[in-house]
Amino acid sequence: MQHKGRAVVFEDIEDYKQRINDPGLEADATSVLVLKHAGPKGYPGMPEVGNLGLPAKLLQQGVTDMVRISDGRMSGTGFGTVVLHVSPEAAENGTFSLIESGDLIELDVAGRLLNLHVSEAELTARRERRAAFVNPYKRGYVRLFVEHVEQADKGRISIS
Repeated sequence: MQHKGRAVVFEDIEDYKQRINDPGLEADATSVLVLKHAGPKGYPGMPEVGNLGLPAKLLQQGVTDMVRISDGRMSGTGFGTVVLHVSPEAAENGTFSLIESGDLIELDVAGRLLNLHVSEAELTARRERRAAFVNPYKRGYVRLFVEHVEQADKGRISIS
């Protein structure tokens, strides 16, 4: 319920699937797994992908839980130390979108604190380098959904 660890960032669910069981993944039992672009805009409809499995190499070492953070959601049958529905999501180009692997993240559940230990100057520099999210859907319902859906903290209600 209180933890400080280095981020291991997955930019989206496909990145996670490709790298989570790579023996070279720079993760240890103290790492914080971060999944971006799984929120209402970044992964339209916000499927239940936030309950990230642990890296195989750590499971083999007996690790049974790690702090995991996502702008997505998960089923009520999930388990472990998982922070979900981070708002604004990565696709909204807020601070969550700027987290990089190696950043120090602090979680204090009792203190209601989730802190990214990166200076404002560094966040500003990252914001300037990073390409902003652009709706990849050019037509149809999904384009409209991404343009109008609210963030998870507002209940994802799509307004016009």
